[in-house]
Amino acid sequence: MAFGRRAKVDSSIPSSAMGDIAFLLLIFFMVSTVFDTEKGLPIQEPRAEEAKKVPKSGVMHIWMDARGTVVIDDMRYNMDVVHQAMQLKMAADPSLIASLKVDKDAPYRNVSDLMIELRKARALRVNFSTRPDKR
Repeated sequence: MAFGRRAKVDSSIPSSAMGDIAFLLLIFFMVSTVFDTEKGLPIQEPRAEEAKKVPKSGVMHIWMDARGTVVIDDMRYNMDVVHQAMQLKMAADPSLIASLKVDKDAPYRNVSDLMIELRKARALRVNFSTRPDKR
């Protein structure tokens, strides 16, 4: 009785599906990644004894640092064109609330100028953002 030779078992790893797996992992990480949309300016908000929460929808964030730099929704503006930018935003949604995030060391003159520009644009719903005072 003659025994035939057994076929060798292939010990290599199949790599035909590697491209599919890599593509699926890429899609998974693209879909599950969360991006921070609003950066603003690095400011230190003043403290307050009492604060109210404002809903996130319908709020436009305006940042001002201690040097008077104004950023509206991640776009930097000079003080003399703030009212034009705000007029465009208010025309799109008249119920917008302007949330001011002003550095605690910013001169009040700059804050007053910003409020005048907002008034020119008819943005009369204004919120001053603060940090709660933790005692």
